[in-house]
Amino acid sequence: MNLRAVRIGMVPEPRPGMVGLVGMPVWMWAEQPDPTTWGPVTRTASAAGFSVTATAKVTKVVWAMGDGETVVCRTPGTPYEDRYGKKSSPDCGHTYVRQGKHLVRATSYWRVDWAGMGQSGSIPMSFSDSALVTIGEAQVLTQ
Repeated sequence: MNLRAVRIGMVPEPRPGMVGLVGMPVWMWAEQPDPTTWGPVTRTASAAGFSVTATAKVTKVVWAMGDGETVVCRTPGTPYEDRYGKKSSPDCGHTYVRQGKHLVRATSYWRVDWAGMGQSGSIPMSFSDSALVTIGEAQVLTQ
């Protein structure tokens, strides 16, 4: 089935030179979800006249934000667009309260339902990916 972790989509972007701000919304999403990173994907295997069919799909993504907080998302999330401005994500977001570099880990939890030869069941699986995001602090000086 070639199941994998979601590809991390995030604003602020987890790449050198990109910095988010304390108190500003962080958006997270599954970047270009497809059957191998989100599901559903169905496969059938047959041998000696017997067949087993399995269907796999993600049930949730748990985002460990690197600051001790976790966010549970049950949808692929909404990719950020500039027109959203300072709005919070409608389905998968976080706000940092401290500056620093945070290792974000997205763990995809899969459920593989199978049936064949008069039997059926479910197999849980999980896959993770991570990214480093930098959060800074804006300070305003007035006279």
